[in-house]
Amino acid sequence: MTTVDPLTFDSAPPLPSRARLIRLLLLACVLGSALAGCGLPRNKAPVEDRSNVLRPVTPPPLVETPRPTAPAPATVSNAEYAGRSGYYTVRPGDTLIRVGLETGQNWRDIQRWNNLDNPNLIEVGQVLRVLPPGQDAMATTVRPIVLSRIETRAPEAKPASAAAAPAAAAPAPASASPTTVSPVAAATAAQATPAAAAPVATREADDEMSWAWPAQGPLVSSFDETRNKGVAIAGKAGEPVMAAADGRVVYAGSGLRGYGNLIIIKHNDTYLTAYAHNQALLVKEDQPVRRGQKIAEMGSSDAERVQLHFEIRRKGKPIDPTRVLPGR
Repeated sequence: MTTVDPLTFDSAPPLPSRARLIRLLLLACVLGSALAGCGLPRNKAPVEDRSNVLRPVTPPPLVETPRPTAPAPATVSNAEYAGRSGYYTVRPGDTLIRVGLETGQNWRDIQRWNNLDNPNLIEVGQVLRVLPPGQDAMATTVRPIVLSRIETRAPEAKPASAAAAPAAAAPAPASASPTTVSPVAAATAAQATPAAAAPVATREADDEMSWAWPAQGPLVSSFDETRNKGVAIAGKAGEPVMAAADGRVVYAGSGLRGYGNLIIIKHNDTYLTAYAHNQALLVKEDQPVRRGQKIAEMGSSDAERVQLHFEIRRKGKPIDPTRVLPGR
C-alpha cells in the first residue's frame, strides 16, 4: 500500500502542462486588451483652440494689366492710306528695291520710314510710306517754279495804243466815241500780256541738269512706257558704262528680277537713273559718282544679248531718255 503525504494531497485536478499555461496567459492578455479598448476611457492629448488667433492672409496672385501700346507711326497698314499721295500699295512681285525705283526713292529710306526689320518681308496690299514722316506730300509733289521777272513800271504810250487798237476795231455803241480809250483798261491789258506768256517760258529748277549718254553704242530698242521703260544700247562685253549725271548710288546688286546686275543712281529729289544687265559692278551703295564716271562693265546678265538697259525716272515715272540726253 502506497503512503500519501497529507501535505501534498490535493483533490483538485492535476495541474495543466506548461504549454497550456502559456496559451491561457496569452488568451487572458488578449481579452484584457479588448476590454480595456472598449470600456476604459482613453487619455487624449489636449487640443488648443486657436480659432480666434489671427492667421496671415495669402494675397491673391497679381494680374498684370497690359499697357496699351501705340502703333509705330511710320508703319502704315490701314487701307485708308491706299491711293494717297506719298504712299504706295505693294503689288504682286514687288520688292523694296522695285518700290524705290517706282517711287523715285532710296529703298533704304523706305525701310527706315516704315520701320521694316526685314526689307524682304513685304506683303501684297501692304501700304508703305514713300515720303519722310511729317513731310507734306502735296508740298513735295508741287515743285517750285522759277518765274521770269516781270517789270511793274507804268506802260508806255505805244503799248497802250497797240492794246487799244483791237478795242477800237470792234463795233462800239452809238453813244461811245470810237477814238476814246480808258487809261485803266490800257494799263491792265499791257500788264496782262507778259503775265500770260510767263508759264510758257518757265522751267522747273530740278530739270536744269547736265546729262550724258551712259554708253557709246547704237540704240537697239526705243522707249515704250508700257512695255519698255527705257532704251537698250548695244555694245561688247566689258565696254564701259558711265553715270549719266552727278548723283549717289542707292542700289548696286542683282536683287531685281529682269534687270540682272543693276545700278540705281539718285541724282536729286526728282531723278533716278537705272543701268541694267551689267557684267561687273564697279561702285557700291551710298557712293557718290560724277557724270561720265565709269560705274560698270557692259554685259548680258538676265538678258539674251550684250546690252545696256538704261532708264531715267522722274519722280518714279519712267520718261524717254532721248528727250533729255544730248544729241549724238
